[in-house]
Amino acid sequence: MTKSARRLAATVAHVPGTSRRAQYSASTRRALVDVAERLFAEQGYAATSLDAIVAGADVTKGALYHHYSGKQALFEAVFERVEARGAQQIQTALQGHRDPWEKAIAGLRAFLDVVRQPAYSRIVVQDGPSVLGYERFREQEERSTFAYVLDIVRAVLGAGDSQPDDALEHTFARIFFGAMSSAGSTVSRADAADADEEAERVEQAIGFILSGLRALSEQGDPQAAPLRTPTS
Repeated sequence: MTKSARRLAATVAHVPGTSRRAQYSASTRRALVDVAERLFAEQGYAATSLDAIVAGADVTKGALYHHYSGKQALFEAVFERVEARGAQQIQTALQGHRDPWEKAIAGLRAFLDVVRQPAYSRIVVQDGPSVLGYERFREQEERSTFAYVLDIVRAVLGAGDSQPDDALEHTFARIFFGAMSSAGSTVSRADAADADEEAERVEQAIGFILSGLRALSEQGDPQAAPLRTPTS
């Protein structure tokens, strides 16, 4: 065992029922992800080297490759943790709201707070699509934040006298999710001085979308008033 490995092993508290090797392995992964998250957030994926990560975590490159196949695999672990943390923050904001419109606004504001956080902005919004690839990025997004968007849409569409079917709920949710994703990218890429004003504009714009959903819901049947194209 190397000197750095011995130091790390010495800091690992013993958990009954778990071997010292398993605890050390978990501690090594946690150290790598902690350092990688900080460096990816500060410098971006392209400018962060594996040498800097292992030096910051005080482990060898061999230890890194034992747990992760390379830099991209480590980024994926960081991405999942940052995305999950943001999703949890949104979920917490949604709890305790009985009124569906208040719930929708609370979720929107929580989302706009999340995308302005430096780690989320850089790792998830800016670097995520290019490092993971568009398809994998969308799959990961849908496993986390889309579920909360669908929950909001179901609440606001179900606030009226008629409950829309699942297909319509998912259609509305995907449209709203696309608007939220685009808005999140706009806010996260804004200069620090402009981010708050941009978030306010986004909240106002998406508020209009929510007003439209509310109007449809209060009509009694969101499927009863489809858009019509003008005839010549």
